[in-house]
Amino acid sequence: MNTASTEGNISNHTVSLSSGKMAKQANGSILLRVKDTVLLATATMSKKAKEGIDFLPLTIEFSEKMYSAGKIPGGFFKREARPSTNSTLIARLIDRPLRPSFPKGFHHDIQIVITVLSYDPTVSLDAFSIVAASAALSVSDIPFNGPVGAVLVGRIDGKYIINPSPEELKDSDIDLVVAGNKEAVLMVEAGAKEVSEDAIIEAILEGHKAIKETISLQEDLASKTSKEKITLPEPPAEYGEFKEKLNQFLGDKIEAFLTSGKSKEEVEAFLDELEQSMKDTFISDDDQNASLIQSVYNELKKEKIRDTIISKKIRVDGRKTDEVRSLAIETNVLPLTHGSSLFTRGETQSLGVLTLGTSIDEQIIDGLADSARSKYFFHYNFPPFSVGEVGMIRTGRRELGHGALAERALRPVLPSYEKFPYTIRLVSEILESNGSSSMASVCSGSLALMDAGAPITGSVSGIAMGLLIKGDDYIILSDIQGLEDHYGDMDFKVAGTTEGITALQLDIKVAGLSQEILQKSLHQAKEGRLFILQEMNKVISVPNSTLSEHAPKIHTFNINPEKVGMIIGPGGKMIRKIEEESGATVTIADGNDGEITISSKSQLQLDKALSFINGLVKDPEVGDTFDGKVTKIVSFGAFIELVPGKEGLLHISRISSNRVENVEEYFKVGDSVPVKIEKVDSQNRINLDLINKK
Repeated sequence: MNTASTEGNISNHTVSLSSGKMAKQANGSILLRVKDTVLLATATMSKKAKEGIDFLPLTIEFSEKMYSAGKIPGGFFKREARPSTNSTLIARLIDRPLRPSFPKGFHHDIQIVITVLSYDPTVSLDAFSIVAASAALSVSDIPFNGPVGAVLVGRIDGKYIINPSPEELKDSDIDLVVAGNKEAVLMVEAGAKEVSEDAIIEAILEGHKAIKETISLQEDLASKTSKEKITLPEPPAEYGEFKEKLNQFLGDKIEAFLTSGKSKEEVEAFLDELEQSMKDTFISDDDQNASLIQSVYNELKKEKIRDTIISKKIRVDGRKTDEVRSLAIETNVLPLTHGSSLFTRGETQSLGVLTLGTSIDEQIIDGLADSARSKYFFHYNFPPFSVGEVGMIRTGRRELGHGALAERALRPVLPSYEKFPYTIRLVSEILESNGSSSMASVCSGSLALMDAGAPITGSVSGIAMGLLIKGDDYIILSDIQGLEDHYGDMDFKVAGTTEGITALQLDIKVAGLSQEILQKSLHQAKEGRLFILQEMNKVISVPNSTLSEHAPKIHTFNINPEKVGMIIGPGGKMIRKIEEESGATVTIADGNDGEITISSKSQLQLDKALSFINGLVKDPEVGDTFDGKVTKIVSFGAFIELVPGKEGLLHISRISSNRVENVEEYFKVGDSVPVKIEKVDSQNRINLDLINKK
């Protein structure tokens, strides 16, 4: 490959692309540089196509190299191991706009690897990673209907910003990645702070204008390379014959069945029986034609299912195009959790569970950027039994992606840490699934927060929209189920409150999405989202007034920073004693502001630890009373511990109204003694008097 390079200005960012210098044995490789961020993107293709499949075997890997940020990996082996959650999410983001951009019928294995060679923390990687992957494909000999461009869009004070820095995004009410070709949008991933549908549409359109600049840059680089795309093989000679025979075999069987309003199980059983009948009829005894027959059958089955829905404007389960499936909503379904809910929509069911923790439960995030702590995270689980199957229970890319979307959808309504000093963990257990389980997770998570008494600003619901399009004819579907998702052209998930959108995810499986369809989809989604919110609010519309009795009790306060050492004690001896005697956990914040947090299972434990600490840091005053403990007996009196680390002397003359000859006749070490401070001398020594002495 000859070396080639190009450079352009994209929304005040100088972006350079070059090829022919590194990784030359890959089918295509490029270097992308923005400021001091350098990405290496490689695209590699298998020599032969896979037979007997009807999907594109594409894998994306995003590799964070710690050296790119001047860091050494942690752990025993001191090397990069499994991909981080962020790496997995970026890999999914790259996959989504690229997958529909390959030619139909192309079944070679394709692997795209994005390696971060140099990391500049002022550059957001998401959109540039998509551009780098597309550029590697564009300079390769791999068939590709690209290039695909991408940008990050923010909005600060009503002004849209293209490719804002991570620091600028903190002040933005929109965080949106949009990808597409010159004609249309292919993918959108967005988080927002309750913004309107019109604001989201405007952000997408602003982003699409900038996308064209990234595409022109890729086209310029590709024009300077000499690799020609491989040609796709023609269909086998028997293709037309088999297609005609299978078409006759299918007839109107699929249309007749799908227009009669069936459940998921009934549809799956029908399609399984139909496929088996097809195999028995057409596949030869030696299976020589099995791969071709299966491929043609899958193509025709998809075509007939789609044509039935588009032409008849009907749904498999008999619903109207904008109708949401039946809802069943419950809260407080588990006895000992901090918050719980069960959200069922049709044949999709999510059990939402909230757990509240303390600062020691925060998640440590150690990536290319500076290490950080997360006080809120959402975990999504999709066990095989939820779809009636047997399989491994694991946390894969799907689980991480759906959990991240639900986490993003609920973040804008969460209280500040100052108002609600808890670490928040939400878990969605998918118990049944027939489409839109991530949006069901948003609903169950919102309900669980309210059930626990977490002071969120409002309920959040989510809905998944679908689209089937053929020529100029199309149909937009609300609350899609599995079959409509699988055979449809769009998966459009929208979450938000009554005030606006909080998260959005759009994937297009066809050439692109027009502005007209985008606007109609968003406004139809709003109607469905508000209907679901209305049903949720019938069950619980505001957070419970009291926090769950099972949640940890937390109290945060500040003391004189100079007295923090008194709380810790020599070698941590004092803080350990406070925790052991009270049963509470005491945490001292980093910094010099003297912030102390006490957490415990019960209010009694918290009060006891608070009393200890207040006693330690409070300057003793005459008249203060204590329930002290005898720590030492001497001939002239007894030393009494008022609070851990602070003692006073109860003189022998103050033990009784009568003359005392032997202190041990009145007290022994460990006795509880009610005392009050009689005097504090110039050396801060405390003299005590016995309360109710005889």
